[in-house]
Amino acid sequence: MDTLNELLNGFAAALTWQNLIFAFLGCLLGTVIGVLPGIGPVAGVALLIPLTLNMDATGSIIMLCAIFYGTAYGGTITSVLLNTPGEAASAITTIDGHAMTKIGKAGAALTIAAIGSFVGGTIATLGLVAAAKPLGELGLLVGPPEFFALMVVGISLLVALAGKSMVKALISGALGLLISMVGIDPVAGAPRFTFGVDRLLDGVSFVAVIVGVFGLSEILSYRKGESTVVHAPGFRSLLPTGKEWRRSAPAMARGTGIGFGLGLIPGMTGSVASLLSYGAEKKFSKYRNELGSGAVEGVAGPETANNSHANAALIPLFTLGIPASPTIAVLMGAFLQQGLTPGPTLFTEHSEIAWAIIASLFIGNLLLVLLNVPLVGLWTSILRVPSSILTALILLFMVIGAYTINFSVFDVFVMIGFGLLGLALRHLQIPLAPMVLTLVLGPLMERSLRESLEISQGDFGIFLNRPISMVLILLGALIICSPLLKLRKPKALMDDDPET
Repeated sequence: MDTLNELLNGFAAALTWQNLIFAFLGCLLGTVIGVLPGIGPVAGVALLIPLTLNMDATGSIIMLCAIFYGTAYGGTITSVLLNTPGEAASAITTIDGHAMTKIGKAGAALTIAAIGSFVGGTIATLGLVAAAKPLGELGLLVGPPEFFALMVVGISLLVALAGKSMVKALISGALGLLISMVGIDPVAGAPRFTFGVDRLLDGVSFVAVIVGVFGLSEILSYRKGESTVVHAPGFRSLLPTGKEWRRSAPAMARGTGIGFGLGLIPGMTGSVASLLSYGAEKKFSKYRNELGSGAVEGVAGPETANNSHANAALIPLFTLGIPASPTIAVLMGAFLQQGLTPGPTLFTEHSEIAWAIIASLFIGNLLLVLLNVPLVGLWTSILRVPSSILTALILLFMVIGAYTINFSVFDVFVMIGFGLLGLALRHLQIPLAPMVLTLVLGPLMERSLRESLEISQGDFGIFLNRPISMVLILLGALIICSPLLKLRKPKALMDDDPET
């Protein structure tokens, strides 16, 4: 009953007109970002964080979460109509989604995708409601050594699954840790890696770094030029037939389960969930022979899995403070910018904010269905705007966003510098995800490590003397050493994922 009461209180907060506007704006911006090929959820959320810095914590996180799962909806539109995924998780939808467009079923494909996304996202949010209290209370029972070990496992998983080379992923992770250490040493009180620059005494602005690394480098590396002519389906064609609904239901059920399960595992992105869902349809669907030629299951399954994953990935963040994907790591940074520490203490220190955000997930998923299905024509018209104009507007927005963090030109140069660094890393095929993850987790890991060593009076054996931390440390070591043990990772699933 306590959980239900807190959720109802969360709805009361989320349904205020201010927070409804923030949820609506987040869904709107997320859909636009998803429609625009090449930007993706990580860069999209990173780009828009500066916009939320002066907002209250609840409205800010509600809006950023809506942007996050809104991109998953928007990416489907271009996948179906243009055979061009707006973001990586919608790539697999192009196979049957665009095939349905060719046979005049684009409207049905978009509606099925929207309803599947709503179903997957809503059920995963119910899972978050159910898990929030038990996992949060469990998290409160563990101490600094266990938290440090848990973060080691999270980073190990993301490093192991990021890109083609674990060495490059480790380099990326080490870069993030180094950047996170710039500033005043929290114990000694002495400057650290500031090189005599006073503006670095407070550390490097996280927002400027991620806007540069993800946003600017994405724009600089994006070469696609011309606007595209696209024809949106008419309103009457949006309704699927009864047979299409019946065929979609089992695919949505399987997609929900797959997306939810993978969302709980750090390192698994939405594109993996979509791809495995499509594989499940190839194996279990009664109509598997039709997949590839416009089967509705090829849209319903992956799109449901994609959104189920997006919402389920918030469970480790809310309950344990572990970001399960690059986009969630960026979201975690936004939490920290607002003075909120995700994890078990979130429900004890900021319970009203946590439940308002959870309640907003239900509202946001409903808003996205209402926004996406009737307004397909509006979204596709965005693709007719010349890319040069869109790029110029995004660059202008990035500069203004970086400046307004502290109203400092220095932050603009930080953003540009890290944008060039991100571009160089992309050319060297060094994944960006481990870098941003360690950048976010670095200060938390350092604090847990130092608190652990204070408890043990400097004895590192504390991590192996306590059963939970020992198991987690060994698990992290096993994951990092898995290539040596010839335990193959799902390379084919991750190689083309720009999130990694």
